[in-house]
Amino acid sequence: MNKKISVEICCGSADDVVQAALAGASRVELNSAMLLGGLTPSVGTLIAVQDELQLWHDSEKNFNLPEIFTMIRPREGGFCYSNLEFKSMLEDIEKLIEHGTDGIVFGILHADGSVDQRRCLKILRMIDPLPAVFHRAIDTVPDWRGSMDSLIDLGFKRILTSGQEKSAFEGRETIRQMREHARGRIEILPAGGIRPDNVIELLAYTACDQIHLSMMKRCIDDSISANTNIRFGSQLPASESFYSLADREKIAAIVHQVNS
Repeated sequence: MNKKISVEICCGSADDVVQAALAGASRVELNSAMLLGGLTPSVGTLIAVQDELQLWHDSEKNFNLPEIFTMIRPREGGFCYSNLEFKSMLEDIEKLIEHGTDGIVFGILHADGSVDQRRCLKILRMIDPLPAVFHRAIDTVPDWRGSMDSLIDLGFKRILTSGQEKSAFEGRETIRQMREHARGRIEILPAGGIRPDNVIELLAYTACDQIHLSMMKRCIDDSISANTNIRFGSQLPASESFYSLADREKIAAIVHQVNS
């Protein structure tokens, strides 16, 4: 690739962020509950990861601190929120800003799928001058061009999108059209199903200069092995002993791949 490609890693824990940073990611999106599509992380997670990253930065000359953007999403499902859910979003944002998040990722829609401009504007004014990303709620709107124009007018910095398809590669034509429609007024960040075998073609086709992806490996926590009949959730892997951790080696490989 001829231009510098920013690699953003979707993270569900403080350990994920550290692994992504050590692999050379330039930016992370910090979430919780990634099996639900990503929900708001705790303030404690943000504090812990900032402290750990600073220790690495102080001890390693070549360690670059990634930007940490935090997800604001109070529940799974759609993006049309009750008054109480919206209030909780505002409270979370206030605390995350207080503790040094570099930016906020969120999306709010009306029941008909259109962008809730009033609520989005309230958050944008609240976080100014921090940047905001409108997340993949854009992939469900009935009119992405009109929605994008609204997001530009509101002042969003970036849109996270799979081009309204299941994966960014499947939606690459729409992503290219989005970038062309934006005309530099807002950044387009492809996301969804990006892998080593499709990333170069995706970047070449869309002419985007950044990607968002998760690269996870399966880990095992055997602390519940004395009683494997117990279940703690409904949307979990086959075994409660499994959990995911950002795969440092695979992330480093893709950072190298897109910038070689």
